[in-house]
Amino acid sequence: MPTFKLTLAYDGTAYSGWQRQPQVRTVQGELERALAEITGESIRVAAAGRTDAHVHALGQVASLSSATTLGPDSLRRALNARLPPDIAVVDAALASDDFHATRDARSKRYRYVIHDGPLRDVFCRQYAWHVRRRLDAEAMHRAAQALRGTHDFRSFETHWPTRTTSVRTIFDIGALRQGDCRRELIHIEVEADGFLYNMVRAIVGTLVEVGQGRRDEYWPLEVLNHQDRRAAGMTAPPHGLFLLYVRYGDE
Repeated sequence: MPTFKLTLAYDGTAYSGWQRQPQVRTVQGELERALAEITGESIRVAAAGRTDAHVHALGQVASLSSATTLGPDSLRRALNARLPPDIAVVDAALASDDFHATRDARSKRYRYVIHDGPLRDVFCRQYAWHVRRRLDAEAMHRAAQALRGTHDFRSFETHWPTRTTSVRTIFDIGALRQGDCRRELIHIEVEADGFLYNMVRAIVGTLVEVGQGRRDEYWPLEVLNHQDRRAAGMTAPPHGLFLLYVRYGDE
């Protein structure tokens, strides 16, 4: 059976995350429902990352095998005709028979969006964390650099331990003020070889304390070395988080 690689975008507002769960709406559940309608098969889809409830994606990657005779473009069109309007397959391609969206991912990149204006913006409310106090984005960026590299990130993992190891490698991390919404948006982006449960959101909560002047720029390094989740900042709310893209092979 051919193996397909799908790239999806979705607004996670109405979903209880990616992973199929009984009696709640999930992105995986909607995708597998649409696939069953098209192919007549019961297909289990694997994703590069299991995004949490209310988390969004611009470039989630999924893999599946099917006996369908449809080509990638025809499958993409058929899926988009059956998926709800807040989920879209933006690309479909044939992959090698052994391709697996989870196991073969080299890195994933997330963006967290913060709106730090004094008044809430009704058009940002589902896609950005509203922090009323203006943040020092440059200080947040400098503080974040201590997290670059290979470390044990258990201080940034909720309910540790949930994985065999909490050692991960962050390839790139930074905070940058953007020009949208009256220059009141900050983007925090993190790319790593893998992420622990709520890792990005815990990093964001920690950097916000630096941006508010409550902690100095060296504090994230202290948190990292403390090896205790209680040492870090709060877990930022999920709706500001976006999975940007996933890298595979030589990409």
